Amino acid sequence: MTKIPEDSPDCTVFLLGKAYQKAHGEFKKRLNPYGLTSMQHLVLEGLWYQEGVTASELGKRLILDKATLSGVLDRMVDAGWIVKKQDAEDLRVYRLFPSVRANEMKELLIDERKKANEDLLAGFTLEEQVLFKRLLRDLL
Repeated sequence: MTKIPEDSPDCTVFLLGKAYQKAHGEFKKRLNPYGLTSMQHLVLEGLWYQEGVTASELGKRLILDKATLSGVLDRMVDAGWIVKKQDAEDLRVYRLFPSVRANEMKELLIDERKKANEDLLAGFTLEEQVLFKRLLRDLL
């Protein structure tokens, strides 16, 4: 584990940024063999949790803005990770579903996320892990 030098500024924003870089980098390495980004993985987990949502509903659930999500969804459709289906009652609306390919890899990809979380928090006691997650949620 890389340690920040003792004489570094006591800056929460800096520390959160460095922690994000570390967590994101490790998870990125785990997802590279599958051709997924961490954002795409997040979308898949959202759709595995609740299939058939609209892009707007998914964005609210994942706390993502429309502009960010739109491009991610288009790339995931093109790559065969998700399927857009027109709503039967409102033809202006499209509903999102994980593809057969995504569903076949569901357990494997969720396991990669779990392992990344375990590796990241390995140096913490169970109580510290619970507190850390609660504090992060409180920042949202």
